[in-house]
Amino acid sequence: MSRIPKENLKRYYTIGEVAKMFGVSKSLLRFWESEFDLLRPHKNSKGDRRFTPQNLEQLEVIYRLVKERGFTISGAREEIERQRRYQKEKEEILLRLRELKGKLAQWRDRL
Repeated sequence: MSRIPKENLKRYYTIGEVAKMFGVSKSLLRFWESEFDLLRPHKNSKGDRRFTPQNLEQLEVIYRLVKERGFTISGAREEIERQRRYQKEKEEILLRLRELKGKLAQWRDRL
């Protein structure tokens, strides 16, 4: 179940709003920001964090790994990297398959 609101998405969320959404403390969010390179919320001129919907999705991944699945911080980092590599490989394979499909269609049309 996602903690991210599906309706009335805002452009930015404050750290307090995000902490409430995920049921965690603001200090835990700041800690996760320091531990996970993928999580980089925008900061305004006063230094206040502004979380985007994309940041919320990143936090959802971190939350699931650490809080729900019981990963350690380093284990969660490794799992996120593994998922990133898997997604990249999947995209590369799909690209190659599309290219092959196009070549096969060309050969079929020539026959």
